[in-house]
Amino acid sequence: MAQPRSEGLITAVDIGSSKVAALIVQPTEGGLQVLGSGQRESRGVKHGYITDMQRTEQAVREAVEQAETIARTNIDEVFVSFSAGGLYSDVASVEVGLGGQRIAQGDIDELLDAGRNSIEPDGRMVLHAQPTLYTLDGLKGVRQPLGLHAETLGVDIHVVSGDPSPIRNLDHCIRSAHLGVKSVVASPIATAMACLSEEERELGVALVELGAGVTNVSLFAGGLLVGLASLPMGSGEITDDIASTFGLRRAQAERLKCVQGSAQTAPRDNHEMIEAAGGPDGAEQVRITRAQLIGVIRQRLDQWFAAIEEKLKELGFSGPIARRLVLTGGGAELKGIAEYAQGVLGRAVRIGRPRGLIGLPDAHAGMSFTTLAGLALYAASDPIDLRRPIEEQPVTRLSPTGMVHRLIQAVRSNY
Repeated sequence: MAQPRSEGLITAVDIGSSKVAALIVQPTEGGLQVLGSGQRESRGVKHGYITDMQRTEQAVREAVEQAETIARTNIDEVFVSFSAGGLYSDVASVEVGLGGQRIAQGDIDELLDAGRNSIEPDGRMVLHAQPTLYTLDGLKGVRQPLGLHAETLGVDIHVVSGDPSPIRNLDHCIRSAHLGVKSVVASPIATAMACLSEEERELGVALVELGAGVTNVSLFAGGLLVGLASLPMGSGEITDDIASTFGLRRAQAERLKCVQGSAQTAPRDNHEMIEAAGGPDGAEQVRITRAQLIGVIRQRLDQWFAAIEEKLKELGFSGPIARRLVLTGGGAELKGIAEYAQGVLGRAVRIGRPRGLIGLPDAHAGMSFTTLAGLALYAASDPIDLRRPIEEQPVTRLSPTGMVHRLIQAVRSNY
């Protein structure tokens, strides 16, 4: 039987295009101890967006229940990741005058209140509004101003916002599963917590999350998330390519990709034969060379990484900060992907794995669970956040003029 609901536990839920995963951890003196984890196939999410509320809600329920059973407890609230496109990163600055007096905690609180009121999301929903570095009389980069004297005190607030509708869909899905939403966390911020070092975030690094249905490209410098871009493509397209090329079921193609696939070629691949079960129509076993399989994978990889490189250029990933790149996500589990990416992008590339948790099961210790681990780490860090809860943020609605215009366009397109 499950134990009574426990206080102080952290539950993370990652809703992706291929899976829904849940993790329950307990903060201890030695770190975050994993108590339970769960996973279910995701059938109601496409390219990071919820497309079937009922199926997604069911997957969330089952994944959380599995984690609760293992942890022998019940949970009420969760931290949930948001990995779809439409994320924006900006910095809002605010300043107050002090007249040379010594800075007290009340002065800092007043400054942060002013910062909260200065955030202008422009119709977007704010996911994070975190004070980063303070400014004393124009001197930037102050981490702790308490007790110092200054004429003026300022702060930079890192704001991450997104399109309202998909975020509200995510929030509604979790609440429909009878769970409270403690916070919706932008996937790049959570993922960075689990696989980037503090030094990497300071010096500058690009983090590329190779998901099943969406690829997030984010830049970090000076300890901040300074750039974001998303691509509606992922490793699931490689699976589909293999399935359609060789007449296999998706599950068979996925297994073939994971077990026999690679991003790198070798001379022996032309002679190594691979057998796969028949397709959906009950056809005989498929017999191909490993070179044929890799050829299909490489064709899609070339398109994928060409798009990634284009996004890196658009984000201004150049100069001294453009030397390091970290790959993570389920797509990073493909054999030889780091060497392939290094050759294509011309930068030092490493694979980012989840770290910082005690007792993480081997089944959930791969790159596809980096965001899940990062969610738990983010929650445990308990950062100061000036955002308002999702339910308190205004809903952006169409103006009457815009609604009429859309109706006219719909009529014209149908007749």
